[in-house]
Amino acid sequence: MYCPLTATPFQRDRYYTEIVPCKELRPYIRCYWGTEEARIREQKKPVSKLVIPDTCADIIYSIDDTAHTVSGGFCGVNDRSFYAIAGENAGHATATFAIRFYAWSAYAFVEDSLKCTVNGHYEVGERFGWLDKMLRPKLLELKTLREKAAFAEELLLKKLSYRRENKIIDNVIPYMIATRGALEISDLAKEFFVSTRQLERLFHDYIGLTPKKLSNLIRYQLLWRDILCETDFDILSGVHRYGYTDQSHLLREFKRYHSMDIQSAKILALKYVGNIQDTLPQPMVK
Repeated sequence: MYCPLTATPFQRDRYYTEIVPCKELRPYIRCYWGTEEARIREQKKPVSKLVIPDTCADIIYSIDDTAHTVSGGFCGVNDRSFYAIAGENAGHATATFAIRFYAWSAYAFVEDSLKCTVNGHYEVGERFGWLDKMLRPKLLELKTLREKAAFAEELLLKKLSYRRENKIIDNVIPYMIATRGALEISDLAKEFFVSTRQLERLFHDYIGLTPKKLSNLIRYQLLWRDILCETDFDILSGVHRYGYTDQSHLLREFKRYHSMDIQSAKILALKYVGNIQDTLPQPMVK
């Protein structure tokens, strides 16, 4: 299984919880996430959080129970890290509800191409109009994260039977993951009897990234999991396992995507656990 990680994958608190989707939707959705219920934040200053390329695309809703408003956005897959600032209206009870799609599966539920959506932020209705129309009005009524996730899941399951499909994309992605993102794109195209140009066009339209870029991000994510899961992680082994040219190449690419070196990244991630031996938490099963 491919399970991409955030910069702080151990974090679970009243401001951030993950729920695993049902079995039918797990190939498409990494998780539902958000706050358990509307709360007034204790922090007086806006909180910034590191967001790394996790090979996912998110629909994120901010629910203001005090003002009775719901705002939402679709965040395309990112190929770089950045700091997101969470700031709510002072004295307002607010909640967050989000759906995290895998980068290559969001297209199954959209009404338009995902072309040029990388690193972008858009109104949910631009590409998920059918979902936004039914989900947004219910988010003030549904109070807990589980209630919101259950309702969203009901809508997505109904859409699943007439989702968009592309056999090439659906077959290439598992192969790309199985080869740890280390296969040359020309070899990948030959494996599935398509031209490199055709493969790039399909990825651009259905995912928003080139095959090469997505391949590199998958490799980075698999490396990041090894760094956190293997207590005796060895950089040279990582070089061999993931096909980096050398140690410098691995370290340079990791820092480019993560915005910090491996040691600093581990310190940030392990801030939420007491022992480096702890295993990575799995999202809550719905």
